[in-house]
Amino acid sequence: MKFVIQRVEHAQVEVEGEVIGKIGPGFMVLIGIAETDTEEIADKMIQKMLKLRIFDDENGKTNLSIDDVKGELLLISQFTLYADCKKGNRPSFFRAGNPEKASAMYDDIVEKCRSLGYKTECGKFGAEMKVSLLNDGPFTIVMDSDELLNSKN
Repeated sequence: MKFVIQRVEHAQVEVEGEVIGKIGPGFMVLIGIAETDTEEIADKMIQKMLKLRIFDDENGKTNLSIDDVKGELLLISQFTLYADCKKGNRPSFFRAGNPEKASAMYDDIVEKCRSLGYKTECGKFGAEMKVSLLNDGPFTIVMDSDELLNSKN
């Protein structure tokens, strides 16, 4: 599983010209789900994301979590995070989760974030989306479950 987390001042997603999700300060997160991902992996990724201390405190140090600043979440499914560009010029997406499984897992991630009390907006799985944001920093972090779960720390 991959999360591309961007600290934003605001972000929104449109489908067919209609805004379907919009947030103020918080995280805009692109979520890639692999065929091998599980609910346990998703839970660990969510917990790590929510604990990241990447918002400025009163001294300008990145020392506050999204919870500390009452930030919001915009979660966007993004199977192209699993693009394999090793051969040729057309990316392969063989590691991306099959759409049925990935859609269900994406919906679960959205619901878990909401159940934890975060204002959580989302895109539409499988749709052609237009995402716009104002990256704050800019601050972007790539979290990969393979790295997160296999670290010795």
